Amino acid sequence: MRDFEYEAPITLAAAIELAGKHNSSARMLAGGTDLIDQVRVGRLAPDMLIDVKKIAELNVLEHSSFGLRLGAAVPCYQVYGHCGIVSDYAALADSCRIIGGVQIQSRASVGGNLCNSGPAADSIPSLIALEAVALIAGPKGRREVAVEDFCTGPGKNVLAAGELLVELKFPARVANSGSHYRRFIPRNEMDIAVVGVGASVVLNDAKDKFVSARISLGAVAPTPLFAKAAGDGLAGQPVNDDSIAKAAAAAKVIAKPITDMRGTAEFRMHITGVLVERALKAAVARAKGEHVDCKVGH
Repeated sequence: MRDFEYEAPITLAAAIELAGKHNSSARMLAGGTDLIDQVRVGRLAPDMLIDVKKIAELNVLEHSSFGLRLGAAVPCYQVYGHCGIVSDYAALADSCRIIGGVQIQSRASVGGNLCNSGPAADSIPSLIALEAVALIAGPKGRREVAVEDFCTGPGKNVLAAGELLVELKFPARVANSGSHYRRFIPRNEMDIAVVGVGASVVLNDAKDKFVSARISLGAVAPTPLFAKAAGDGLAGQPVNDDSIAKAAAAAKVIAKPITDMRGTAEFRMHITGVLVERALKAAVARAKGEHVDCKVGH
């Protein structure tokens, strides 16, 4: 591993100042579970690592009637250990439970997973399905970006030089809503999604029709995808297998998978439809107050 400088500021202003001084040669470190390995193998060569774990704004975890605020440095184990998130933002808890093992989950953060911007990242489809918005701060001030617009390519995103992700903001969940994240992995020893799907639904009071839905896909394109048309097409439709199958077919239209060691493009396309159906059915079950028992990777 190459030499680099290390700083651990305790204020957001200090972190932004440090990033500005080092410009593109600085990298933010939250959990470091991806970053350290990327530096070790030479994929990244920063001159400065700025540890943001000690900054209060990046450690906020606030669930209220107004929604959810999740600091960029909050580790995964705190997310799936929070009863309010498990209840109202279940897809996010689903994702955090399967990002690495227990040791990784004690360091890795959802914010870091988003900033790493991998096409197969487990948290990003859930963030998109749950309408998360990224709060970004930098030398020019603050701005907000919807998570579906955050990633711009494999390992690339909208963060400009000197900017960092501060927190993720989620709108309050409404009555009769439910969400779920599900992925397929080739085997337990290869802990990366062949396809990942996040789904969130709102049902009417009778729980027999969809009011709205959001569907997101991972690992089937250079960036995670928001399948807006597929979700919009469920509005007003009956909650049944036919409606869900049509949504799955619509979601597959935007998928542009590749063939690699984890699976062929044709296999990924098929699995996309299967997982959209399963994720939607699980989200519906949660919206109805039913228990969902899902084995990781299926």
